[in-house]
Amino acid sequence: MAALSSSTALSSSSVNGLHQRIAFSSPPSFLLPQRFLSAKLSLQCRRNSHPNMVLMEDGAAVTRPTHVKNETPLNELNERLVLGTSLEESNDAAGFDMNGDESTVSITVVGASGDLAKKKIFPALFALYYEGFLPKHFTIFGYARSKMTDAELRNMVSRTLTCRIDKRENCDEKMDEFLKRCFYHSGQYDSQENFAALDKKLMAHEGGRVSNRLFYLSIPPNIFIDAVRCASSSASSGNGWTRVIVEKPFGRDSESSAAMTKSLKQYLKEDQIFRIDHYLGKELVENLSVLRFSNLIFEPLWSRQYIRNVQLIFSEDFGTEGRGGYFDHYGIIRDIMQNHLLQILALFAMETPVSLDAEDTRNEKVKVLRSMRPLRLEDVVTGQYKSHTKGGVSYPAYTDDKTVSKDSLTPTFAAAALFIDNARWDGVPFLMKAGKALHTRRTEIRVQFRHVPGNLYNRNFGTDLDRATNELVLRVQPDEAIYLKINNKVPGLGMRLDRSHLNLHYAARYSKEIPDAYERLLLDAIEGERRLFIRSDELDAAWALFTPLLKELEEKKIIPEYYPYGSRGPVGAHYLAARYNVRWGDLGVEQ
Repeated sequence: MAALSSSTALSSSSVNGLHQRIAFSSPPSFLLPQRFLSAKLSLQCRRNSHPNMVLMEDGAAVTRPTHVKNETPLNELNERLVLGTSLEESNDAAGFDMNGDESTVSITVVGASGDLAKKKIFPALFALYYEGFLPKHFTIFGYARSKMTDAELRNMVSRTLTCRIDKRENCDEKMDEFLKRCFYHSGQYDSQENFAALDKKLMAHEGGRVSNRLFYLSIPPNIFIDAVRCASSSASSGNGWTRVIVEKPFGRDSESSAAMTKSLKQYLKEDQIFRIDHYLGKELVENLSVLRFSNLIFEPLWSRQYIRNVQLIFSEDFGTEGRGGYFDHYGIIRDIMQNHLLQILALFAMETPVSLDAEDTRNEKVKVLRSMRPLRLEDVVTGQYKSHTKGGVSYPAYTDDKTVSKDSLTPTFAAAALFIDNARWDGVPFLMKAGKALHTRRTEIRVQFRHVPGNLYNRNFGTDLDRATNELVLRVQPDEAIYLKINNKVPGLGMRLDRSHLNLHYAARYSKEIPDAYERLLLDAIEGERRLFIRSDELDAAWALFTPLLKELEEKKIIPEYYPYGSRGPVGAHYLAARYNVRWGDLGVEQ
C-alpha cells in the first residue's frame, strides 16, 4: 500500500501502462457518446474525489491502474474515443471504469470469528446499511483462521443483528439483503498466499469497478503487523483507496507503541491508518465541541478563572468476565485511562481549532497532551477488587479468574490527578478514575465551577460550600444526558434554597435512536474523515504521560488497595481528591 501511495506522480507522457491520460478535449463534443459526457459530469460531481483518478483543468482524466490486463497505447485509445467506440470497450482498454458512480467498497473484517466482530462490527455495518449510509456497491468479507462457509458466517452474523432502528417494518427483508453481501474467506494472518486468494475473491465481487478497500483489524495486536504486511502486498486496491482500522491497544508503553507505528508505516502511509478509539464515536463525546464552541454561555467560562476542577469518571458494575488473561497484561490504566479518558480530556481542554478539518482538531489535541505534566506516583491510587458477598450472592475476586495469576498486582481500579500547564488551565486539577466491579455503570464528565465570591446565600447552605457550587455534567453512558446543577429558591414564603437541574435528557428530548459509536467511526473511515481517529503524534504524546508511571508501578511492585466487588472503590481515591480540595461528584445523593 505504501508503494501504491508513493507513486502518485501523474504525467501526460506516461503511456507505458502504469499511467494513462485520456484527452477529452481533443475530439469535438458532438463526436463523443452521450454516456461519455455523462460519465465526465459524474466525475466532476462526486462528493469524495478518488485519489487515483484526477480530473484536470482541460477536462482530462488521469488514472493509475494496477491489475491492468489489457494495456492499450494512448493513440489507439484516443482513436476509439473519436470514432465513438463504446464506453465498455474503452474502459476495458484503459483498465478502469469511467462511470463516476460505479465505485465499490470492500470491507474485510480480519478476525471475523471474534467477539468484537460479532457483537459490534457486523451489527454496526448492518445499521449503516439499513439507514442507507453504505454505498450502492459494497461487499463485506469475514477473514479468520477458522474454517467456515459463507452460509455459516451469515448464520453467525444473523444471530447478532437487531431491529433496534426506527423503521422496523422491513427489517427482516433488509437483514436478508445485507447477509447476501457477506462472504467468508479462511486464511492465516501471516500468509501472503491466503491474502492473495482473498484479493481474487474481492476482485470478482468488485466487477471491474473502482475498488476501495477497508480492512478492520479485529485481532490481537501481536499479529497486526503480519496482517498489514500481507494485506498490503497481496490484497490492496489497484485503482482506489486502501485503509486499515487498527483496534487498541496501541502498544503497552512509549517504546512498544513507537515500534508498532514504525512497523505499520513500512506498509502504510499515515493517512491510511485509522487508529480507532470507540469512545470518540459516542454521541456525548461528539457533542462536546458543539456544546462548547457554539454556545456563548460556555466558552467564556471554560478556563481556570471559573472552573475549579474537572472529573472524568468511568465505572463498570462487572469484573473482567472471561477477559482476565487479556486484561492482566494491560490493566485499567492502559485499558481505559491512557486512551478513552485521556482522549476525552484532550477534546474538553483544547483551544478552538482553526476549522472542523480533522488535522486542525487533532493539532489542538496534541497541544493539550504536550502541555500536560507526566504523572507522578503520588498523584495516583490503584486498586484491585476482591471477593464479596451481598444479598446472599457471592462475587469473585479478580484473582479468582483462572486466567489470572493468584499473586497478580494488576490494578482493576485507578484514580489520578493530572494537570495542564498552559495559560487556560494552569492549576486546575483534572481528576480521572476508572474501575471495574464498582457499584454502578457510568461514564461521565463533571465540571465543577468555583464558588460565588461573597455569596449572599452562604448561610442557607451552612458550612458546606460545595452544595452551592454549580456543576455541569455530561453523562456519556448509560442514559445519555447533559445537565447543569444550579441553586434555586424553593417556592414558598421562606428563603429556602435547593439544587435544581437544567436537564437535557436525550431519551426524552429526541425520539431517534442514538447510533452506536462503531457506526459513526466505520462510516467516517469509509468516507475518509479522520477527526475521530488518533494520529501517531497524539499517540506518542499520550504514552509519554503514562509510561514513566507504569514502569514505576511495575518496577516497585506497588500493591493495589483492595476493595470489595460492588463497592465505590478504594478509600485512597477520596484522599487523593481531598488533597486538591475536590469531592468526587458521583458520590453524593444527587446524581
